[in-house]
Amino acid sequence: MRITVILLGVTLVAAGLSHRPADAVATAYPASRPAAAPAFLGMLQQTGLNITVPGTRSYGAAPVGASISGPLGPVTVRDFRGPVNPNSWVVTVTSTAYTTGAAGPSQTIANSRVSYWSGPATRSTGGGTLVPGQPTSAQAVVLSAPRIAFRKTTGNGNNRVTWNPTVIIAVPTGVTGGTYTGRITHSVA
Repeated sequence: MRITVILLGVTLVAAGLSHRPADAVATAYPASRPAAAPAFLGMLQQTGLNITVPGTRSYGAAPVGASISGPLGPVTVRDFRGPVNPNSWVVTVTSTAYTTGAAGPSQTIANSRVSYWSGPATRSTGGGTLVPGQPTSAQAVVLSAPRIAFRKTTGNGNNRVTWNPTVIIAVPTGVTGGTYTGRITHSVA
């Protein structure tokens, strides 16, 4: 089983221009949610494996040649598969390039300039062995290829895990000023 949830509208501004607030892009780029994750999780019987991510995140402005970073917001995996033995799963994360305008060479920040580190679990229930992909900033990985964000390797029964990853975007020299938007995708299987 593979479920993918996409975070759209991660925005930053190069060349020190003013940034577009997160709520300005939220309606144009809503996060998709899996069918198994209704809005009222506490009121409904859940089954299966699902993941939820924040809708939109603005990282503000950064000058050309600098880096900008910040927390992405809580990412949560809910595993309602019951007494599967073992109840293990893996979350992978990828990123697109960040673009503005017509997305020409001077209007693109490659995904090889986007880094991610998961940090530890901020909340968990249900037990088992939880393994963050990148426990500290020293283990940050570049998102030019799929990377492991978090995994559960042992344990049985229903479980829930939340973490708040950090994203770092290195703004290259030679890009034009503008609002750069990209997509970070978390998948659980």
